[in-house]
Amino acid sequence: MSRIVSVDSTPVTIDVRSDLAIVSAAGAHPVSRFVLVRLRTTDGVEGVGEANVVPGWSGESQAGAMAAIAELIRPLLIGADPLALSRLTDAVDRAFIGNPFTKAAIDMALIDLAGKLLRTPACVLLGGARRETPVALKISIGAFPPSGAARVAGWAMRQGFRAVKVKVGISVPDDLERVRAVRATVGPDVAIGVDANAGWTETDVLAALPELERLGVNMIEEPLRRRDFRGCARLRLRTRIPIMLDESVFTPQDALDAVRAEACDIISIYPGKNGGLRKSLEIASLAASAGLHCIIGSNLEWDVASAAMLHLAAAMPALSPTVASDIIGPLYHTRRIGDPGIRYEHGRALLPDGPGLGVGIGDLTAAGTDADSVEQAGGEGASTAGSKQAGGSKQA
Repeated sequence: MSRIVSVDSTPVTIDVRSDLAIVSAAGAHPVSRFVLVRLRTTDGVEGVGEANVVPGWSGESQAGAMAAIAELIRPLLIGADPLALSRLTDAVDRAFIGNPFTKAAIDMALIDLAGKLLRTPACVLLGGARRETPVALKISIGAFPPSGAARVAGWAMRQGFRAVKVKVGISVPDDLERVRAVRATVGPDVAIGVDANAGWTETDVLAALPELERLGVNMIEEPLRRRDFRGCARLRLRTRIPIMLDESVFTPQDALDAVRAEACDIISIYPGKNGGLRKSLEIASLAASAGLHCIIGSNLEWDVASAAMLHLAAAMPALSPTVASDIIGPLYHTRRIGDPGIRYEHGRALLPDGPGLGVGIGDLTAAGTDADSVEQAGGEGASTAGSKQAGGSKQA
């Protein structure tokens, strides 16, 4: 019987493209810090996972994730049956509180390993693919001045995207000017959402609503502070624009609280934030039972976690038909590691082929796309959003 014989983790820091780097009400994020996980078995099969650690978002750091893996997780996995997925992930979950991105990296690696051992794609281990079409995506536009936001929007249109999301939550007049500039650039037929990253107050949202409705905004993401479910429920009564929760919903329990409060129309889920693929699937199933939709959100993942997100999108119920997902992290970085990498076509992402996640970790010293060879999108510095709350933040 195959057994896990090694649990390795590697910290990697990668620059975000300066022309796309997101500045939002939650702060600025010029680099992404990852911990890459490799699990190996007695028969030489390897499973890979990825944690994108952002202290200001989930409280995790590279050093903390590495320590948790070495001290708390490795002893649980060494010698274990790699196909005992539920038992192993339950044990990891009980070993320490929180740290969802670290736990998600282990969950990804276990599912990737099991898929390779069983010679089946990860989405089959999640119940099988519900959809075969590529996943429609939206580009996230940071809190640039209006002309810079318009340039990013123009770049997105040239890449084939038909949906964008504009960062707001800084100053209502400036926020609305940014959205107007993007709408003028993309025209009337492209979907535009806004994401306040918990930066607006209820008064701010009410002041912005008439113009957001006039501009045809198709969703408002995390308009108020985290877990202000009652405030979001009041906002839903004041607008026809769907309210989406992201920062407020990390766990299935959070999702249940949001449903009970009637606080949202859409929930943003993804493996890192939720602590693993199957935790995300639990939230999607709960949302479906309540008549809600979900999208796949993002923390600017690299290729490995993006592959996991695509398998989730293939298998989950209640994927929104009207609001596009955010599996866009590899496009925002100056290097790629996927071997093979995530494939993008006309504003959509394709499910990787092959067993497990369908991607591996390439050469970390020479991998990826040189940013100089990629068309630059923005070219203008970010607005004063970066000074509102400096430091790493959730990006997409």
